[in-house]
Amino acid sequence: MSEQGKHVAKVAAMIAGGAVLGAGLGLLFAPKSGVQTRRDIGRYAKKAQVQALRLSRSVQAGVKEVMNHRNEFVKPCEEPPVLTATLN
Repeated sequence: MSEQGKHVAKVAAMIAGGAVLGAGLGLLFAPKSGVQTRRDIGRYAKKAQVQALRLSRSVQAGVKEVMNHRNEFVKPCEEPPVLTATLN
């Protein structure tokens, strides 16, 4: 194996080892039990879903309002544009 390959393998092993060590420490020092944590995550996800729905409805209402008033902002063209091509 080349030196570069050995270096990549060493870095990958260090990352994997750090992930395993971090997960183990997280389980040992978790402030709540698994049931409580899952319940909290579920509640947070529900709140985030409601907030996202409210935001999307607000954006949708704003877009509809702009579309309803677009004639005030943009003057419609009476004639379609003519496209021409020139060769140099």
